Amino acid sequence: MAVVLRRLFWLSLLAVLVGVPMAVYQQWLDVPRQWNPWAPLDVQDPPSLLTGFKLMRLQQDPALCVQALSSSSLTYDLLPDSTPAADCPLENSVRVRGSGVSFNSSYLATCKLAVAYALFERHGLQPAAQEVFGQPVTRIEHFGSFACRNIGNSQRRSQHASANALDIAGFRLRDGQRITLARDWQGEGDEARFLRKVRDAACEHFNITLGPEYNAAHHDHFHVDMGMFRLCR
Repeated sequence: MAVVLRRLFWLSLLAVLVGVPMAVYQQWLDVPRQWNPWAPLDVQDPPSLLTGFKLMRLQQDPALCVQALSSSSLTYDLLPDSTPAADCPLENSVRVRGSGVSFNSSYLATCKLAVAYALFERHGLQPAAQEVFGQPVTRIEHFGSFACRNIGNSQRRSQHASANALDIAGFRLRDGQRITLARDWQGEGDEARFLRKVRDAACEHFNITLGPEYNAAHHDHFHVDMGMFRLCR
């Protein structure tokens, strides 16, 4: 009898694990959008355990990506697939021109990176600025995104080679105050506290975040990307 009950338990559990996702996918079961793994990602929704899965789907589905971008504050141009440099093709990419903040220049980004940035700005960067300074960030200074090159002296392609990475160097607040990693990371005031909060927020929204504590090459910027691995340094 006990063996029969155990088998029934495992069969029931299997039915739930398979049946519930199928019911949600087929829209037989109605769940809130942010908890539906098949619902389009909405940048306005607070991030959840499903956000990473939804981001992963975007790079292979341009239409789904456009839908996610349309829920953000980004201004952007959709770009056709191209190969701007030998051996560095760009697919499902956009040129980001602005958002809730301005940039020192527009930049290329994979759709997935652009949406991750939009999530970071709304749910990480601006809350950090409001908490520390009581005002928003209005401008971001970056060192660029696309660069057809390898990682350091290795044979592995950098995420920059597919516009899947962005190097963020500094921020300007509404009152004009400028905060840079090169000058303010090592301090002990509000600027350093803000930069560490920004680093922590970036770790939540991007797959990889590398800053001054990683190595000397990153002493003046945060490298963020949407590569396959997760790393926060």
